[in-house]
Amino acid sequence: MDRLDNTIRPYAWGSTTAIPRLLGVEPTGQPQAEMWMGAHPGAPSRTARGPLDQIIDEDPEKELGRATVAKFGPRLPFLLKILAAGAPLSLQVHPNLEQAKEGYEDEERRGVPIDAPHRNYKDANHKPELICALTEFDGLCGFRAPDEAADLLAGLDVDSLKPYVDLLHAHPEEAALREVLTAVLSADPDDMARTVTEAAAACARLGGAYAPYADLAHHYPGDPGVIAALLLNYVQLQPGEALFLGAGIPHAYLNGLGVEIMANSDNVLRCGLTPKHVDVPELLRVVRFEASDPGVLRPEASPDGEEVYETPIDEFRLSRYALAEGAAPRHLTRETPQILLCTAGSVRADGIELTPGRSAFVPAGEKVELSGNGMVFRATVVA
Repeated sequence: MDRLDNTIRPYAWGSTTAIPRLLGVEPTGQPQAEMWMGAHPGAPSRTARGPLDQIIDEDPEKELGRATVAKFGPRLPFLLKILAAGAPLSLQVHPNLEQAKEGYEDEERRGVPIDAPHRNYKDANHKPELICALTEFDGLCGFRAPDEAADLLAGLDVDSLKPYVDLLHAHPEEAALREVLTAVLSADPDDMARTVTEAAAACARLGGAYAPYADLAHHYPGDPGVIAALLLNYVQLQPGEALFLGAGIPHAYLNGLGVEIMANSDNVLRCGLTPKHVDVPELLRVVRFEASDPGVLRPEASPDGEEVYETPIDEFRLSRYALAEGAAPRHLTRETPQILLCTAGSVRADGIELTPGRSAFVPAGEKVELSGNGMVFRATVVA
């Protein structure tokens, strides 16, 4: 087992205090947005044996297990993070596996540089993800029913939004959502900026259900993503609750601290709330235009005390253990790789002490005995 030393990414939307508070260290005054745990080449975790990606490259079957390598190839198929949002992230969507492969191959064939700001596909993989709240956590996830979105827009009493209200009432669900999102993202930028400014003032005046959108407009004045966000479900997770974000589901994280796990990919198509490139035609190819319940997940307990967040994909499996001092140790041995992350208290994993924000990598097949008093998240794969 390897204790992990992890990189903290300083993205501008990150909280300046949440991750330092979890780690029990003084804030630097700078944003600390994400702490990455895994073997992503952009910021692999460090161990006493060397960077985790290099350790895996040297002997994939030993570190990941034969079944994992056979199913996913010689790489760790997930990335685990602590995510600390102090301001809203971009409104975004992720492709499915087929779309990612097609998009990546097309951009490679056209010679689009991998680091070009207008490049959509950094790799050929999909990017399903799960966010589990450690604090109250606000987000947007999936489309509202068109009638509900129409009522919300109509309540702002903004003349330039009335054509969208009519579209949402007049068309079948998929066509209504597609036409309105297309119109919002394709509108004249100056006209849309005026609409957003007027809508933001109405949101601030009305408060209540409109308050989150007033905050979005504060962070992204004039951005069409503010209007697009009004089409989506607003969700507030309580600690321990989670959201699964599958392919084609528009979403954004707004505020809070959570544990995030995702398939190992960088593919993001943005819908707004960002100064970065928005490729409207490609976005429309990927988005699933259907109203959906956000589907808040709560962990399902098993007899051995493991609480599992069930998802429909195999690249990752997230669960947690609530440990009490003096209770029987938990045995976590698996034939797949694991990352253990402590988020509360103090626990022991075969001689390694883990305190909040500290983590360890467990190679496939290695015996693990977990004890102590605290909360531990367990990330692994289904192979």
